[in-house]
Amino acid sequence: MSRPDPYELLGVSRDADEREIKKAFRRRARELHPDINKHDPQAEEKFKQLTEAYEVLSDPERRAIYDRYGWAGLERQGFQPTAQSYRSFSDIFEAFFGGDPFASFFGGGRTGSAGEDIEVEVEIDLELAARGGTVDVEYDAVELCEHCAGGGAAPGSAMVPCGRCGGSGQLRSVAATPFGRVVRSETCAACGGEGLRPARRCPACEGSGRRLARRKLEVAIPPGIADGQRIRLSGRGHAGSGGGPNGDLFLHVRVREDARFLRDGDDLITAVRIPMADAALGTKVTVPTVEGEETIELPPGTQPGTVVTLSGRGMPRLGRRGRGDLRVVVDVEVPAVVDDRARQLLEQLRTELAGRPNGDGRSGAEREHHLGIVERLRRVFR
Repeated sequence: MSRPDPYELLGVSRDADEREIKKAFRRRARELHPDINKHDPQAEEKFKQLTEAYEVLSDPERRAIYDRYGWAGLERQGFQPTAQSYRSFSDIFEAFFGGDPFASFFGGGRTGSAGEDIEVEVEIDLELAARGGTVDVEYDAVELCEHCAGGGAAPGSAMVPCGRCGGSGQLRSVAATPFGRVVRSETCAACGGEGLRPARRCPACEGSGRRLARRKLEVAIPPGIADGQRIRLSGRGHAGSGGGPNGDLFLHVRVREDARFLRDGDDLITAVRIPMADAALGTKVTVPTVEGEETIELPPGTQPGTVVTLSGRGMPRLGRRGRGDLRVVVDVEVPAVVDDRARQLLEQLRTELAGRPNGDGRSGAEREHHLGIVERLRRVFR
């Protein structure tokens, strides 16, 4: 069954900003909350869809993936809908309505401890960052033990009250202070605060209810992502304890340096080297782009350091429409004089051109020709 469009559920346009989205969510949440619409049997489902829509649109990375790939892209990157993802809205609804909004229709408040988050680094090349796509990610995560379904008890064995805390899950102690008696409470370490312990421990997990497992995911990479940005995959972290929710997986994206380009925001910078004669007479040259090679024309008298801009041939703008530009820096190669004939011709040319305009006056003789032009640009940027 197809899932509703988040923009339509919230009643906002596709270019709505964060403030508009939050305002629309608050308004719609008050209208659709199950406690207000007890007569509507579909109220709970409508409210779940609304909160799911807000979770997508309020997160820039998720929103960018949805705009590009739809729900299928979010599911490939590990987005989990329904009640598991609603835990992140408890604080929001506490401010809006006063108290946990999900307690009334999920059967009470949250129990147990949430699982820990996991951080994984993935390396991609610039072309994948430009076009978007998917990468395979492998990592280790704590999961519920399949043998005991996370309960910790051996099959056929019952759970019994913890003998240390008497089934309360808490240990209390009283200490005398100058200000009177102080009662302290702490979680029982024997049962982890659950109040119950297995009469006979599960042999597979030794009663912990959890085991370490190797996971493999196919993760969607949105076009335009930059080095150092991260993608959050809800519920893909370590399993929680005592029925608590799973943690999240944070994917740190590293974009490898490309020998052809430097990146400046959404713009790309490359360079082309041409002979001195071609710069003086004009020529056509082939330059690289992230989508293949392209031929550009350089006019007569092109000077060293001239920048030719190819509009819209840079990186896609993450989460927005349009692309950056490709800036081509022209490097003029000055030949070395290797024989008397070449020296004589250059002397004649210098006499012929004496007193004529020569652009910005910069000389190529002092340049480090043993270095690649992109590497020289990289040094300047650093």
